[in-house]
Amino acid sequence: MRYKFYHIPAMFPDQAEAELNRFCTEHHVLQTEREFVADGSNSYWAICVMYSDNSGSLVASRDTRKNRVDYKEVLNAEDFSVFSELRDLRKQIADREGTPVYNIFTNEQLAEMVQQRTTSKTALGNISGIGAAKLEKYADEFLAFLTGQFAFKGVDPPPADET
Repeated sequence: MRYKFYHIPAMFPDQAEAELNRFCTEHHVLQTEREFVADGSNSYWAICVMYSDNSGSLVASRDTRKNRVDYKEVLNAEDFSVFSELRDLRKQIADREGTPVYNIFTNEQLAEMVQQRTTSKTALGNISGIGAAKLEKYADEFLAFLTGQFAFKGVDPPPADET
């Protein structure tokens, strides 16, 4: 992590502000801290920008955002409906636990659950990235939801060997 410090005058901040904005768009900013220093007409903002020296990761992260999957295009209407409700369930659990939603399951994992008509712990455990800890913590709630949704929507059940 590296640091860059700025002194932005309270009066006529345009030039210093433009320099700060330019820097922030060209670097991967991790965190900023700011403090207003009151000194009459000499008042200013003291700003510390903490950033990553690895500029390549910024480009990579922007490219990743452009390549996001639109599950509305990938899944049929019925599957997308179940997928959306799974995301709502994941959000409720994440809020309850105070954790980001992706710590529960990723969108890709949720889509795979729907596409594979997952209704068993074995099938859930076969999805990439879902290990014993997630099975222990979330399987019962998600499988109950999926089983109910598939039955309610009249979706074909999974093959018999998925018990």
